Amino acid sequence: MIHEECGVFGLYAETPVEAAHLAYYGLFALQHRGQESCGIIVNEDGLFHGHKDLGLVSEAFPEDVIRKFPLGRIAVGHTRYGTTGASSRRNIQPIEVNHQKGKMALAHNGNLSNAAELRDKLELSGAIFHTTSDTETIAYIITRERLKSPSIEEALSRAMDTLEGAYSLVLMSAQKLICARDPHGFRPLCYGQTPDGTYIVASESCAIHAVGGRVIRDILPGEILTFGPDGVRSNREHCGKRKKQLCVFEYIYFARPDSVIDGRAVQTARNKAGQILAKVHPAEADVVIGVPDSGLDAALGFSWESGIPYSIGLIKNKYIGRTFIAPDGRLDQVKIKLAAVEEVVKGKRVVLVDDSIVRGTTCGRIIELLREAGALEVHMRVSAPPFLHPCYYGTDIDSEDQLIANHLSVPEIAEKIKADSLGYLPTWALPLLAGDEGICSACFTGHYPTTVPKNVCKDRFERRLSWKEN
Repeated sequence: MIHEECGVFGLYAETPVEAAHLAYYGLFALQHRGQESCGIIVNEDGLFHGHKDLGLVSEAFPEDVIRKFPLGRIAVGHTRYGTTGASSRRNIQPIEVNHQKGKMALAHNGNLSNAAELRDKLELSGAIFHTTSDTETIAYIITRERLKSPSIEEALSRAMDTLEGAYSLVLMSAQKLICARDPHGFRPLCYGQTPDGTYIVASESCAIHAVGGRVIRDILPGEILTFGPDGVRSNREHCGKRKKQLCVFEYIYFARPDSVIDGRAVQTARNKAGQILAKVHPAEADVVIGVPDSGLDAALGFSWESGIPYSIGLIKNKYIGRTFIAPDGRLDQVKIKLAAVEEVVKGKRVVLVDDSIVRGTTCGRIIELLREAGALEVHMRVSAPPFLHPCYYGTDIDSEDQLIANHLSVPEIAEKIKADSLGYLPTWALPLLAGDEGICSACFTGHYPTTVPKNVCKDRFERRLSWKEN
């Protein structure tokens, strides 16, 4: 599977609220963006109260932990899947910093493309790092600028002159909640308000709805938005300095289907991808099915356009979380997570729609499951182009060696995964998924919007031992 780094959540209220509860429900709605670890920090009159742990939100925050949090006016939260740094407690966010002018807590989504360069400079100046993620690099730079700036938002603005790459972040000081999105707008960020007036900032609109709020708008690429005693203030001095480059894979896979990103409904984009697939890669078949969950909407779009009936042909075990014990060699992990519906596929020519193929291992096993259930033919359709290049902006594609499309042609991939035919979404169709918005498709095209880092290793200190398979 392809994974994206994390989801961020923040809130600001005029009077104390059950901030931990709101953050919990917000992170729960963002759980799809990261299932490795999570954390919440609540501000009680300038005192920070936090809890962070490995695991899902429900695992890390049992009821007794949530009850220990005081009421607060400001809070930040984070749910993480690590693309930079190891899977350990030291890398759990939000990060807390105490400095000469006060304190702050920071949660970040995305990857800096110049993280290694910045970290080297900081270490040579005497900085000591405690984590292996580039979020700590961001925190160091903001802190350094804060010591020379009249306000935390001014410090953040100065830091943005140095940072390159993807960062949507929420930052909490003793008195303010501040959010910012990098000038390219690689990762989504929006804000809204609950009926009682509490402001909510989140990676996706689904988290605002989850806490009973209404979405006001998306944070603009390059914008800094401050919530504080003086109200809501927008700093747009970094807006328009770079061409917008929203990660198109947000629409294909990362975001929840009910989210709206930069004015475009995610579900609509996925339906559109399926419709385009049906036009450019038609198939003679009896039924269209999708791989849960992100392949379902594209499969529905394929069905609409082709006229081939849509059905649920694969059932996902929804109770597998981080604590699931991976089976040994005698048991099939894919078969435990997915089951084919024999009544739907037996004796049928099947169109199977999924969001991507990375190594080809998992999709090959899914095709095998369908054949074992009696499918006569399996025609694989993918709602993304072939992955050909690494991503430096928050997706865990860090090596061309692991990408099957880099080594095999489309017919060869079809033969390897044992599909009767294989069709990918063409790259020209990607802008159609995001409307008129500028998109980043570097992992498909190799056209990077920033300088490609010389040090392409995701973790300087700990080698990644394995890749998630797809």
